[in-house]
Amino acid sequence: MKKLFAILLILTLSLGFKARADEGMWLLPLIEKLNMGKMTELGLKLSAEDIYSLNKASVKDAIVIFGGGCTGEIVSSQGLILTNHHCGYGSIQSHSSVDHDYLKDGFWAMSKEEELPNPNLSVTFLIRIEDVTEQILANVKQGATEAERTAALNEARQAIEKKASEGTNYRASVASFYGGNNFYLLVYERYNDVRLVGAPPSSIGKFGSDTDNWEWPRHTGDFSVFRVYSAADGKPAAYSKENVPLKPKHYLPVSIKDRNKDDFAMILGYPGRTNRYMTSFEVNEQLQIVHPDRIKIRGIKQDIWMNDMKVNEKVNIQYSAKYFGSSNYWKYSIGQKGGLERLNVKAKKEAIEDQFNSWVVADAQRKAKYGEALNMIKTAIEGRAENYNALQYINECIQGCELISMNQVATMLITAIKSADSKKLTEASDRIKNNISAFYKDYNAETDKKSTKAMLKLYRSDIPAKFQPDFYANVVDKKFKGNIDKFVDNLFEKSIFASEAKLKAFLDKPVLKTLEADPVYITATSIFKTAGEISKGSGQFDSGLATGKRLWIAALMEMAPEKTLYPDANSTMRLSYGTVQDYDPKDAVTYKYFTTLQGVVDKWKPGDYEFDLPKRLLDLNAKKEFGRYASPKGYMPVCFLTTNDITGGNSGSPVMNGNGELIGLAFDGNWEAMSGDIAYETQLQRTIVVDIRYVLWTMDIYAGAKHLVDEMTIVQ
Repeated sequence: MKKLFAILLILTLSLGFKARADEGMWLLPLIEKLNMGKMTELGLKLSAEDIYSLNKASVKDAIVIFGGGCTGEIVSSQGLILTNHHCGYGSIQSHSSVDHDYLKDGFWAMSKEEELPNPNLSVTFLIRIEDVTEQILANVKQGATEAERTAALNEARQAIEKKASEGTNYRASVASFYGGNNFYLLVYERYNDVRLVGAPPSSIGKFGSDTDNWEWPRHTGDFSVFRVYSAADGKPAAYSKENVPLKPKHYLPVSIKDRNKDDFAMILGYPGRTNRYMTSFEVNEQLQIVHPDRIKIRGIKQDIWMNDMKVNEKVNIQYSAKYFGSSNYWKYSIGQKGGLERLNVKAKKEAIEDQFNSWVVADAQRKAKYGEALNMIKTAIEGRAENYNALQYINECIQGCELISMNQVATMLITAIKSADSKKLTEASDRIKNNISAFYKDYNAETDKKSTKAMLKLYRSDIPAKFQPDFYANVVDKKFKGNIDKFVDNLFEKSIFASEAKLKAFLDKPVLKTLEADPVYITATSIFKTAGEISKGSGQFDSGLATGKRLWIAALMEMAPEKTLYPDANSTMRLSYGTVQDYDPKDAVTYKYFTTLQGVVDKWKPGDYEFDLPKRLLDLNAKKEFGRYASPKGYMPVCFLTTNDITGGNSGSPVMNGNGELIGLAFDGNWEAMSGDIAYETQLQRTIVVDIRYVLWTMDIYAGAKHLVDEMTIVQ
């Protein structure tokens, strides 16, 4: 690990920023060596073993992967979990109906018996991390092709994972770091009985919605509450009324002490993906293809959804989670594209590449080893451009055609029927019957029909004919004279998948001929056939790109071997550290590090989709009923800012003080630094945090769920 710190120096110097330790998503086994000095200087009181230990309970034992893409933390001896409202949004929505709208009204279980199970939700604990680079690379022969290297890596990976999980209920995974130059084994334990305990109304938990998303000042109470259950012996178990609240190895104490500028802040969580070592060619791909495609396609789809959501309460509940899932990264793309352009990131990457080229040609051995790295990346990115654009379109557009996704049901049934095995057919039909209600519960055919028309028109108008599925020519043109509206109307009228009732009736007596003639099956088969061909065309450049990226990052490490760099985020646990700070987003503007409940009220717009507020919150603010959660400075805190380095996946991560006490939940980044996943903006980057005092105030004073606060260890 001697080579790890190079790019940080190179990038920060090239970008013209003053280097600061706040940048970095650090691997826990390395913090003793790399980070403890600076963290102690900033205010950390814990030891490295207090944070990550194999021998005793430590902070990492309170941190979980929440679901598939967020972070959560254990805050009581009874398995109570805090995460973001937007992380729990799908679960909250799944329990909501017009009669019990938990999105609109909130939900609070006043006893454990009232907590709501979530069949598809899990939380995962990290057991240990181990460097297995030498073992993984041992069988890679010198001069191996990329395919040979991948095969050798996979063989070693599978053997290590199998050995690590044998005789346990653990899950083992070997992940690559530094572009495939290093490898770590991560061992996890997953719990599948996770129950909804509480959530504020969306007017608190989602206050500001799209308008305020990725923005500061922020006034969102972005939190929700869950509990993890286990079997009586503490082991993971499927949901059962006999299960008991998990007794965790460690849970976080909660501090309601006041927050001040320059206070130390530490975050542990599961950041999803950064690309800090992108080349200029890849940045150009983001600017020319990825972001423009996402912005355009999702913008059209979301407008259709939102128009229906605003006029129909049931549709609003059905599409809230879908809309948020789409709009979050739609706005992210708008912000990141603007940031990359405004901060001229492509040119700054080119400057780094110029330094690299000078360094490489100065030594014959370096030139032989790394000389083709940039050319390989450039060739791959430019070579795949046309296919990559078409693939972006087909993926984004099909996400706006929900009915077409039912093709997987058709395929399952066709396979079962063709097997001529009545038992398999019965099992397939029963499995589908047991699962389709979840789809139709959150589905509105008229909304989907509008979206499907728009998406199919957009794809046809924007993508070259050679990338268009053959249903356009064979069905739309021949049968409907090119009229996509009539084609879609027919699809929704004739398909057995257009409603739950029609599908259930068909499942009682499935007929192969009917399935194979179904317009959804025909259309989807055509689309996925074309998608496979496009993907294959793009994928032919994957090998060269992977080799080039690995060599590029290895070379950058070698350019400054006396320094250490952190690896890009890859959904593994990381630590970041910083301080509570204001920031200056532009000339003559300074933002304070905190917002208040009065600021929430100041944004209030009665009846507005994004900025309405509950009367109870308005009344409590007017009376200044803040309990013990107010700042000694006289305000009720809502959110605050730190200089921590986070990204998507960190949502719900605990923000802790120097004693390892919970002071807030990370939930967003700031608009001015949206390019940060590609180029960290030292002077601009901020993490937006919901203050734990606002979380507790909402539970206790607003919702009357004091019993949940009483479970926690409160530090005053």
